[in-house]
Amino acid sequence: MQQTASNSDGRNQPRPPGRGPDWLRSLRSVLTAARGAKTGIDEDADIRLSYDLKNTLTDNSFVGLWRLATGFRTIYIFAVVAAGFSALSRSSVFYLLRYFVDDVLAGSDRYWQIPWIAAGITLLALLQGLFSYSMGRFAAQTAEGMARRLRNYLYDHIQRLPFSYHDNMQTGELIQRTNSDVDTLRRLFQDQLIGIGRTGLLFLVNLSALAILHGWLALLSIPLLPVVTVVSFFFFKRIETVFEAYQSQDAVVSNRLQEGLTGVRVVKAFARQSYEIDRFEKENWEKYRRGVRIANLHTMFWPTIEILTGGQVVFGIFMASRLALNGDITIGTYVAFTGLLIATVWPVQGIGRLVAHISTGLVSLKRVQEIIRQDREPLEEGSASSQNRLRGVLQFKSVQFAYESSPKEEDSDQKKPQSAKQELRETRRKAFAERGYVLQDISFNVEPGQVVGLLGATGSGKSSLVNLLPRFYDYSGGSITIDGRELRAYPRGFLRGQIGIVQQDPFLFSTTIRNNITYGVGSRVSDEEVVAAAKAAAIHDVILTFPNGYDTLVGERGVTLSGGQKQRVTIARTLLKNPAILLLDDATSSVDTETDATIREALRGLMKDRTTFIVAHRVQSVMTADQILVMEAGRIIQRGNHSDLVSQPGVYRQVFELQVQIEADLEREIAEVVEAAEEMLAGPDSARPLLEQSCAAVETETQPPYSVTKG
Repeated sequence: MQQTASNSDGRNQPRPPGRGPDWLRSLRSVLTAARGAKTGIDEDADIRLSYDLKNTLTDNSFVGLWRLATGFRTIYIFAVVAAGFSALSRSSVFYLLRYFVDDVLAGSDRYWQIPWIAAGITLLALLQGLFSYSMGRFAAQTAEGMARRLRNYLYDHIQRLPFSYHDNMQTGELIQRTNSDVDTLRRLFQDQLIGIGRTGLLFLVNLSALAILHGWLALLSIPLLPVVTVVSFFFFKRIETVFEAYQSQDAVVSNRLQEGLTGVRVVKAFARQSYEIDRFEKENWEKYRRGVRIANLHTMFWPTIEILTGGQVVFGIFMASRLALNGDITIGTYVAFTGLLIATVWPVQGIGRLVAHISTGLVSLKRVQEIIRQDREPLEEGSASSQNRLRGVLQFKSVQFAYESSPKEEDSDQKKPQSAKQELRETRRKAFAERGYVLQDISFNVEPGQVVGLLGATGSGKSSLVNLLPRFYDYSGGSITIDGRELRAYPRGFLRGQIGIVQQDPFLFSTTIRNNITYGVGSRVSDEEVVAAAKAAAIHDVILTFPNGYDTLVGERGVTLSGGQKQRVTIARTLLKNPAILLLDDATSSVDTETDATIREALRGLMKDRTTFIVAHRVQSVMTADQILVMEAGRIIQRGNHSDLVSQPGVYRQVFELQVQIEADLEREIAEVVEAAEEMLAGPDSARPLLEQSCAAVETETQPPYSVTKG
């Protein structure tokens, strides 16, 4: 007979075949999810993928945990139900033992029931094991799924946070929260929360069984349990505070470790291993000290709980023994009561451990939510059309800019003693506040295809100015227009797709050279296009010298390539992107003269028919620019082309003359060294003093010209 279901009109409609009742569909969905498969009846699958974790933000941590389990709640509820059936199976064993002692052993005519009793106990043990397995399987499915979704969300969320957030947040801190804190939450769902549910169900089931056995004995078995609950509550509040401090220091240690490993070459180059280990030991000692505080709390808590629960068991067994000796209860009841009493009281002892782990989980939840609470950078927000390619007409009009003085973190941390992390943030906040506006009254125009050179000392605002164009930061005042439209009207994603950046410190991912070159394109690229970009960047011939060519792995941060090779790979990456506007941020400041010439040649091809900004310390880098802006303290103090600026007094001419003089002196000293070397070959003894004198002069005077600043 075909099943029917009522529709909204109250009329019965045929139920789709194979679906079954709602409870059966839910059970099938749980079993399917536990196996890791995906089917149409797994109704939570879409929720798991689409749920926005910002909805978990709430002042109540337990509500936040409940929301965090969205999409996995059905599975988790089945895990709790399985825990309840497991407890029921275990309690039933004691009732079976009572029957065995009182009825089977007492009557000689019932020995034939012994195999059945044994089979019953075996069956109950199998059921307990089956339900315990189901509980663990469902809890693990929930925990691992939740942790996977949370890690993915955090990684994506961190990538989309504005630069102002990353300016004030340490990398090690973010790594620690994404890994360690998420793993703490995973263990919370897999072990601790299900443990609370299992302990609660065990207590209720066993207490009910005790009440059925003997009501008065059941009451005598729980008088100290409220005391255990109160002690556990105070322990929970204390351990939460201490663990939060421990996690904060753990993040500081992680950041110190990450910083040391990233800069290991600098450490070795300056032989600062002893200094670094002292810095690390200082933070590690603080972590040790806070860890000892947690251990001390545990050593105070556990003996207290063991004394209370142990005393409760002894008192209950004593009272049951008296009743059994007086004949008020049977021996079977006594045996069953003893087993149920232990099964009731000892799980309560584990509440302390669960409470400690739950408190740490809530701390981790709070730390993760601090990241989730940050607003993402809106990449697609903007009214301007993002269909056409930019022409590159720019106008800066009275532009002002200041960095944010502090991160948008919760204020609660400021009320507590400052950690090293908080001290660093406070230092940065004060530094930003003291700097005030880093750009003031910036005004100039750029036509399509023009090259603009930005020259100035470190901290003059050159990089800050070009960082406004891709909207890494938004200007504080004035106006910037591109192709006649206000810069803020363009979506950030569109701008960054139209703007190519070659940075001073080139960054390569730990993958192949081919993948690094094609990284910024976002679509499939043919081998011919990759080779063409590499040739234009003057890196193709170098790549062919590697055993695996374009499939060569470059290592972490491109460590297997030289500085010039890495820079040319990034130029090829930018060429392949084919941007309308090009930003060169000190692209040749950290390479030798020969490599500098090679990179300049590659950059000339890259700048062709593109509006280009060149940030530099060296006059030679901007001499060919259509207009040069000389900056100082966030202001433009000179402007014009090279011919105009060298013909008028000012900073530009001073720097130019100084750098020309340095290069002339360098060439003269090198010539003297060469001459001395030639004379030494002819007569070593007479030429040695001249050679040593020339070498000393070269050593003291050959400083890189780009390091020269005003004054």
